[in-house]
This record gives sequence, C-alpha cells and structure tokens, in this order.
Amino acid sequence: MPRADAQRNRALILTTAKRVFAERGPSAPLDDIARHAGVGNATLYRHFPTRRDLLIAVYADEVTDLTAKGRDLLRHDPPADALFTWLKAFIAHVADKGDLARAIPEDGRSPLFDEWHAAMHATVAPLLARAQEAGAVRPDLDGPDLLALAGGIAAAGSGPAQSDRLLRLVREGIATPAENLA
Repeated sequence: MPRADAQRNRALILTTAKRVFAERGPSAPLDDIARHAGVGNATLYRHFPTRRDLLIAVYADEVTDLTAKGRDLLRHDPPADALFTWLKAFIAHVADKGDLARAIPEDGRSPLFDEWHAAMHATVAPLLARAQEAGAVRPDLDGPDLLALAGGIAAAGSGPAQSDRLLRLVREGIATPAENLA
C-alpha cells in the first residue's frame, strides 16, 4: 500500500489533470499539470511515467464517476428519472470526454475501451430494467439501443440545450402510453 502522502499526491495529480485537460485539451503540457498540482515533475512521472498512463488514469476515473452516479441514481431516484438523469450525464461524458479518450494512443487501447464500454452497458442495464419494471418505458428497449441514441445525441455536438431537447424527445418517444399521460 502506498504511503499516505503518495496517495494524496496521486489524487491531487489526477484531479488537476482532469481540470487542465478539460480546460486545455489532452495535449496540455504535463509540466503544467505538475506545477498546478503543486508537485514536482519527478512526482508526476513517478505516478504516471507517460502521458498515456495519465490519460488512461484520468479517463478511467471519469468512467468510475459515471458508473457510481448510475448506482446512486438507481438507489435514490424514481425509475424513469434515474434512467434519464444518467443518460444526460452519459451524453455529457461522451461529448466532453471524447477528445480525452481519443488521445489515448492506439497501442493497447482496445481492451481498455472494451472494459469502459462494458462498464457503461452494466450501468445502464439495471437503470433501464427498473424503468421498464415500473412501466415507465417501452419493454422492447435494450441498453445498447439507449446508449446508441445517447451517443448520437452527444455526437451531434449541438451543446447542452440541444442535447437536453433531443434527450427529452427520446424520453417522450420511448415512454409507455401511461407515462406520456403523466
């Protein structure tokens, strides 16, 4: 187990890298990330020997956050709201983090992408099942359908207002007749 200060430094570097990559893109200088994190370059490279390592860690952390959001929504929100709140977060993730994912070098990227895609499918499945069990959405939907629709909305690149409108149209289109009357 790493020392407490090493764990703090790693977490600080990740948090800073998320912010810097979001502001300046995935090609932002690693030296800037170290400086903004308040650590030396050697500390950054000790935790993340290459840009690829840092990009993977940041993107994996984003995926972890999104899957955790799905679990939290599943426990606390009404079924249809939980599903569509998570889909909205998924759309924002795809729209905002696509450059980060594409910046990860091809070398060995496929297994990681497969793992991350599986995490998204595993997150949407219980949200969808719960909404279907509640009679809120059509029973003939599946997770890949919804992720494809959400991915299309993200790819449209029209901004949050247009994404919200398109997601609302999807919600209305897949709602059961009883849900449309509510």
